[in-house]
Amino acid sequence: MENTSSAYKKNPGYIAFFDLDRTISGAISGRALARAAVKKGLMKKSDLLNALYLGFAYRLGMADPAGIMEKMTGWVKDIPLNELTGLCLNVNREVMIPAIHGEIYSELEFHKASGSRTVILSSTLAPVCRGIADYLKMDDIICSELEVKNDLLTGRATGKLCYGDEKVRRLREYCEKNNSTPAQAWYYADAFIDVPALSMVGNPVCVNPDRKLKRIALQKGWRIYYWK
Repeated sequence: MENTSSAYKKNPGYIAFFDLDRTISGAISGRALARAAVKKGLMKKSDLLNALYLGFAYRLGMADPAGIMEKMTGWVKDIPLNELTGLCLNVNREVMIPAIHGEIYSELEFHKASGSRTVILSSTLAPVCRGIADYLKMDDIICSELEVKNDLLTGRATGKLCYGDEKVRRLREYCEKNNSTPAQAWYYADAFIDVPALSMVGNPVCVNPDRKLKRIALQKGWRIYYWK
């Protein structure tokens, strides 16, 4: 389906949520961060291989998401916070920003002109999301946060990681805090694992959807975009 945003009815006061990896940007931040960490000696090559495999399994629903996410956050244990922040800055500059889909700029402009807030809603780490949101002049981020003690990462999350049902909960809560409703909201995502969040908004949009998501989108009549 072609991008036909200009034809949509304006609905001031709504919120447009966007996933990050493979939706705003064609790259995958976790993979890029793991590779950068190996180069800096902050992660073992064996951990990188495991991360790549688990990331693949996560996207295809081949393994328990909770266990996968816990393992991935565990690998950053004892890394200084400033090291992670530096990695995120480099990954955004060298990987994520160059891979941003060209169509996202007009899509964001459409929503901003319609009076919408634009928000990244992603399981991706906060420093990555914040950098991309700032670059694109988006209003806010809802994402995963890592616990820090004495300037070192503990290998645990602060609260729940932002995926699956937690993403649904945060989307609903954010709408309530901003005098809006999920029925008015948009959500742009690419993966089957985001079906719960896509199902709760009034305007679900599937960007370069994986096979499982595409099948559901076609069944439900959701918008499908193919961005480059």
